[in-house]
Amino acid sequence: MKSKIIHATFVQFSIVLLILLNGCRKDPYDGVVSNEKSIENFTMGDGFTQIGAAVVDRAQGKVKVKVLVEENTDFSKVKPIIQQSYRATVAPNSGEEVNFLANDYKFNYTVVAESGESRQWEIEVEPFEETITGEYAITDLVVYGGTGPEYGGAAVLSLTSKPWIWSATMGPQVELDNKLTFTLTGVTPDGKTTGAIINDAGADGLYADFTYILDPRTDVNRFYRKLPKGEGTWERDYTTGVLTLIFADGTRVNCDFLGATTENLGNNATKTIQNNAFAFSLNGTDDWSTIYSDFDKFVKKPRRYWIEVKKQN
Repeated sequence: MKSKIIHATFVQFSIVLLILLNGCRKDPYDGVVSNEKSIENFTMGDGFTQIGAAVVDRAQGKVKVKVLVEENTDFSKVKPIIQQSYRATVAPNSGEEVNFLANDYKFNYTVVAESGESRQWEIEVEPFEETITGEYAITDLVVYGGTGPEYGGAAVLSLTSKPWIWSATMGPQVELDNKLTFTLTGVTPDGKTTGAIINDAGADGLYADFTYILDPRTDVNRFYRKLPKGEGTWERDYTTGVLTLIFADGTRVNCDFLGATTENLGNNATKTIQNNAFAFSLNGTDDWSTIYSDFDKFVKKPRRYWIEVKKQN
């Protein structure tokens, strides 16, 4: 019994000692005067949708932040949240209202270190507008395909230029009255814009069945059904330039959203985009036994695919 009492007393004494020791611990930086005078992080505060994290350039003393322009966005009344160096102060204070319109979307802050040294920081806001939103008419479906382009085996062809290889009632031509509507719904924490897409079937109410009907009959929807039928969602990564189209079943398709441009495809082949296009890289298979044929270009070795569109509003 005595040994148990001694053991219990020892345990209680140890706990009390640990509490006292922890209570006596000092800040390791006590007595050290800091010269740090940086802005560590910057966010726009309530009412603003920021695209990604602020870019802090310590060498230049500058911070850049990209902000989505929405209805009623007012850059003259911003209450930023600022994280400065340890023991430093910032003026104007974090959360204090400032006007970014007075000096072309720029505003200067002063960070004062504990030592009294100061540094001026320039904050630059880059207004951002999502360019994909709106309504589009599909104007053409074009493929670059074929084995051995260096030997003239590849070509840039509209899918509707060879009507005899598709269904007369459900071929690519039924997509040409479709209307696409892109709306913005939000921004992910890592700065990707997201939204909804509606692919309206148009007056004929039809979506194409991309099946090559000659011999051998081949389903090639895996190459050409790149837009969701009906409703879907989208995600755009401005860091990589990739637009992801997301089907209702979760299927994700990556593409480039292009403006008016001419793509150099190599071997003296080019593709000119008049307005806009969704461009997809395809992974067909070389087939030297079918080189120069429509079957090779459309079915075996499609290389790149464009859904050309024209914005309606």
